[in-house]
Amino acid sequence: MAFSTVVWLLGAVVLALVLWRVGVGALRGITRPLPPPPPAGEMRKVNLRYRCSICGMEVRLTLANDEDPEPPRHCQEEMDLVAPVD
Repeated sequence: MAFSTVVWLLGAVVLALVLWRVGVGALRGITRPLPPPPPAGEMRKVNLRYRCSICGMEVRLTLANDEDPEPPRHCQEEMDLVAPVD
């Protein structure tokens, strides 16, 4: 066998192994079970929307450790509470 043929075969084997590892890793990532929910009382369900008064970006907050959490910060300013989402 010529040297170039050996190089091509080794390259094909390495590429096949890399593709195999990436495929198996992707399948393991998909089939991993969800983590257990946090203990009761640690996080509370809230339904709040905030808007940045400077750039207009909106954030919806669904879980918080308090029933009345502090507003998030964006553009170095506190965001404004728009309205609770019902």
